[in-house]
Amino acid sequence: MKQKRNFSAKREAIYDILVSTKNHPSVEWIYQKLKPTIPDLSLGTVYRNLNVLKEMDIVKSVGVVNGQERFDADMSQHPHFICKRCFCVIDIPVVKNFFDPNTYEYISDKCNVKIQSHNLTFYGICNSCPK
Repeated sequence: MKQKRNFSAKREAIYDILVSTKNHPSVEWIYQKLKPTIPDLSLGTVYRNLNVLKEMDIVKSVGVVNGQERFDADMSQHPHFICKRCFCVIDIPVVKNFFDPNTYEYISDKCNVKIQSHNLTFYGICNSCPK
């Protein structure tokens, strides 16, 4: 059962579209998808609400891809693949011991830091792009 959140209708729509897709959308993509059903939606509203959702730790930024920040509602620690041709962002399934806890400990000790999370991204050409 989906947890009830006290969101405005626009924030709920933005969050729902992020949860419903695996394509790691940009602000512009979200805006284009929602504009037909929410005529008074603005790009600024999408930006502001995504920032609030990030602050709430229920969505995250995958980073800037081809000049556009991309977002993910899957908050689990998982790596991504970014195609250097079509700029798609693909979730990479995590295999057992993919992120060895000893790596965190090693980095923490060597750099005198406390790691809270990480971001791992692979780059290349996806199979959908022509060879």
